[in-house]
Amino acid sequence: MKNMSLLLAGLSILIFHQITFAESRSDNQNEPAGILSETSSLRISSSPEILALTQDLIKDFALQHPAMKFEKIGVLEETASSLGNLTLISNEDSPVLTNSTNWRIAVAREVIVPIINPGNPMYQQLQKRGISAAEFSRMLEDPSKKLWSALLENGAPNQVRLYMSSQASILGAVEKFAQTKLKEEDYQVFESPAAVIEAVKSDQFAIGFCRLSDLQTPNTSTVPVAVAILPIDKNGNGRLDNFEDIFANLEEFVHGVWVGKYPKSLTLNVYAVAPVKPEAAHELAFLTWLVAGGQQYMNPNGFCELTSMEKQSSLASLTGIEANDKALVDVAEAPQSWPILLTITAFIGLFIAVFFYSRKRVESTQPNQQIEIAPRLIEKSVNVPNGLYFDKTHTWAFMEQDGNVRIGIDDFLQHITGKLTKIKMKETGEKVRKGETIMSIIQDGKQLNLYAPISGKIMAQNELLNRDSSLLNTSPFFKGWVYQIEPTNWLRETQFMLMGETYREWLRDEFTRLKDFITNSVKTNEMAYSHVVLQDGGELSDNVLASLEPKVWEDFQTQFIDTSR
Repeated sequence: MKNMSLLLAGLSILIFHQITFAESRSDNQNEPAGILSETSSLRISSSPEILALTQDLIKDFALQHPAMKFEKIGVLEETASSLGNLTLISNEDSPVLTNSTNWRIAVAREVIVPIINPGNPMYQQLQKRGISAAEFSRMLEDPSKKLWSALLENGAPNQVRLYMSSQASILGAVEKFAQTKLKEEDYQVFESPAAVIEAVKSDQFAIGFCRLSDLQTPNTSTVPVAVAILPIDKNGNGRLDNFEDIFANLEEFVHGVWVGKYPKSLTLNVYAVAPVKPEAAHELAFLTWLVAGGQQYMNPNGFCELTSMEKQSSLASLTGIEANDKALVDVAEAPQSWPILLTITAFIGLFIAVFFYSRKRVESTQPNQQIEIAPRLIEKSVNVPNGLYFDKTHTWAFMEQDGNVRIGIDDFLQHITGKLTKIKMKETGEKVRKGETIMSIIQDGKQLNLYAPISGKIMAQNELLNRDSSLLNTSPFFKGWVYQIEPTNWLRETQFMLMGETYREWLRDEFTRLKDFITNSVKTNEMAYSHVVLQDGGELSDNVLASLEPKVWEDFQTQFIDTSR
């Protein structure tokens, strides 16, 4: 412990010295702000649509770091799949990005937003229900439906006029969103985003499309008073669910876009891509600056900056330092930051080595807290058998030949909870109504209450679950069924349930909702949770609730399960 204390003290002094030295150098206007002691060169290519952004980034970095020499910027060809040192690209259909062997990291994004005039007579209704991709598509395909009265119940009999600027990325995104090719008569083109915004201000029956960055101004969390972002009903159910309602302010909206609550067709990420993960000091220096200080060039070029959490995650991935707060971003944004980051990284490595060496010599009296990195939880992980009805509270139902219905929990839920240790079931002969609590699944004292997908009388319960509740995990659709129920309102109640591809599409929104719940509810700054909760890239870990405290399970019950009833 004495050695570790001395090491930590030395680390603190050295970091303080490095920061002080960097500040003193940046205050000296006559001295170049170069952070690389040796001349290094970097070859960068760029896809055509972000060439201007790439040039701005390289120009500023080169001014701050004279030791860095950039080779001539190359424009990446559409069909290119091979890379140089580094490529900046936003075309997600490019072979560069579809090649799974390439390393990549997001550095910015372009978000296309529909805007309306708050003076629209249907404004309040639109704020509550939004507009879905299917509704927008039908409006374009059938001219008779290009009326507000055809789009909304009690809508005005006025024509819906579409405005957008001449940027190719906007038209392409809108066509992807509508899944249809727009004809020239479908919309009016304006030379600039500002002209689109002004046109919407003057036309209460218009829908305009522009980039989110066109609406953003420094130090503001609202859009211009005269226009508003038109909410998108992402799951197309005719209303804005809680997990879709991200339109209160720009900060909440940007976060919602990041976690996937906004249609992917209307977003376009900018990536830095390389054949393998960069390890050279000059490459890491440029990438670190790109996700921190270089963000100031994103908005002027029509792109949105990364969120604070994205910056932390990216910096942690590049430097190997755990990013639990804003401090890492603040350090990386400084022109003289790279020596500091290298120093921190080196001393953390040395600290870890001394720590484990000390553990071998001195037996600790504290229990070990093992942190296990679980496999990823992705859509392909979830089994979705055809022929079953699924309820939105994550139970399923299947009618057998004798007219009785078997029910159980879905595979998505068991992937979240991890191995279950007990189940509380109702007794045979009890009557249940759809939406009532029908079972409680338990993992080491932490429990979730689940609701009946149908109404009826319990004819049998699965006795095997009393002896081995883990069957809910290993065989949720076969050996792990929970009840046999004699239904009383089968035909009507199944109208509100999901099957096959419809259920799979709904699950995509559930993944988004789960990621948002985890992001907001779990204390991700605690070391014991940092790997269990969200892995690199914002992906979920399998069995994500398994190691979390009872309070998180209670929040999951009220904020995730109960809100789906």
